[in-house]
Amino acid sequence: MNTNDKYIGRMLDDRYEILEIIGEGGMAVVYKALCHRLNRYVAVKIMRDDMAADEEFRRRFCAESHAVAMLSHPNIVAVYDVSHSDDIEYIVMELVEGITLKQYMEKKGALAWKEVLHFSKQISKALAHAHERGIIHRDIKPQNIMLLRDGTIKVGDFGIAALENEIYENNGQAIGSIHYIAPEQARGECPDARSDIYSLGVVMYEMLTGEQPYTGETLGEIAVKHMNAEPVPPREKAPETPEELERICLRAMNASLEERYQTAGELYEDLEAFTQEQLKAEEEINPPVKPIRAPGEQSKKKYSQGRRRAGRVSFLAGTFGVLVTALALFIFLWKFWLGEIFSPAERIRMPNFVGSNYEALLGDSEIAGTYSFRVTFIVDPEAQPGIVLAQNPGEGRSIMITPDGVEVELTVSAGESTAGVPDVLNMDYRDAAAALRQAGFSVEIQNAISDSVAKDLVISTSPNAGEQLSTGSTVYIVVSSGTEISYVSMPNLVGLSEDAAISQLQNSGLVYGASVRETNDVDAGTVIGQSVEAFTDVEEHSKIVLTVSAGPEG
Repeated sequence: MNTNDKYIGRMLDDRYEILEIIGEGGMAVVYKALCHRLNRYVAVKIMRDDMAADEEFRRRFCAESHAVAMLSHPNIVAVYDVSHSDDIEYIVMELVEGITLKQYMEKKGALAWKEVLHFSKQISKALAHAHERGIIHRDIKPQNIMLLRDGTIKVGDFGIAALENEIYENNGQAIGSIHYIAPEQARGECPDARSDIYSLGVVMYEMLTGEQPYTGETLGEIAVKHMNAEPVPPREKAPETPEELERICLRAMNASLEERYQTAGELYEDLEAFTQEQLKAEEEINPPVKPIRAPGEQSKKKYSQGRRRAGRVSFLAGTFGVLVTALALFIFLWKFWLGEIFSPAERIRMPNFVGSNYEALLGDSEIAGTYSFRVTFIVDPEAQPGIVLAQNPGEGRSIMITPDGVEVELTVSAGESTAGVPDVLNMDYRDAAAALRQAGFSVEIQNAISDSVAKDLVISTSPNAGEQLSTGSTVYIVVSSGTEISYVSMPNLVGLSEDAAISQLQNSGLVYGASVRETNDVDAGTVIGQSVEAFTDVEEHSKIVLTVSAGPEG
């Protein structure tokens, strides 16, 4: 533990006491902290100072964090709080006690196919939940997936992890997730929900076989394989893999957007259907025990013995049934009545929150210090914005107070049935999506060629800016993919200096993506590889990754 870290021991917003570092990245440092208001441990991700100095990055970090905070799913790491000020930028998340899926695979190697099925169903459900709310992860990989002791999966960093990769990309360094990147992302195109599905397919492949589908000597070589190569079928590496599970995996990671699963829900349905087929097959192999034969099919002596044995079994079964019923009745009475009388723990009578204003509840320090709210927003034209419509547990229930407080599920009105669509024309599509989500809308992104609007900027929205639309409805944004696609010949950059190679890329109509540095006997700063082979046709404005010599070792 770095005890010299300036945040350790500090209290954020008079609530979160920073205890120790539990993770670090290029964008932020993650700390274990104690929430003094609810007396529970949480994870706090604090943006690094150099990142916080970038106003554009801060704005995107905050917008993404606020959007992700609206997600609520058992397979997604929960975001509890987001804070931004002149002094510090941080988000407060659920502290997950477990290991990453990457660590688990490094320990076990290839996983049993039933385990792969169990994990994949949970990840696909998490993706479906986020995608339905317009949030794309953009960086699904085993390092961003947590595994709890009971086998529960938690997907973390929705909408945030990819920002960290952009830091490396913009600095000309290696992108850490190249082994799981979708072909359209490798081409520099705008990712959508299907990009997350591709990455999940790669994770499934790695779980089944213990190997990543594409490897290479350089990151650029791996990126090209994602775009052009066909993976070795998992059953050739792991013959015990069921054929149907292999089919699902390969369809998820199909390089063609049209051939790939179109939604995570569709992927989950196939996984669940396969699960049911396996259960039926196991029942056929191990059918239920057959009943005792009829009296005519056995001797009178055996029949008499069977009757006496059956009588004893019936008596024992009846006695056991009575005991189980009595135990269930006692548990029920204890939970709803006797526990209130005999339990020495502190209890509280649940108040009525229905009809209250949700923001007012959060602003009441006494209420916020006692209750932990999990909120679902719904559209209700007859209710004012922020009004609590339902609660669980209900009013009058006697609830035991735990160290984490009393958890209450609230259903809250999302406000009036309509709201004006924000003006996001000519905004970066990521900022535009965040602004629309904050206004209460879901977002669906479509791409179009444009000669007048720069790549990644919003061309138009449907409905148009200012039009009234039901909150919770989908706003479609059309994003520029640049000018009409044309092809150029890839120049040979090997042997040039890094600066000269970048200059030649730009003169050829291509885009410098990143540089990967490798130890080599060639002079430092000399290009020794490129992600696209020389003299091949490549789409204009494609991103090219360079491999640059770092000089001899030592």
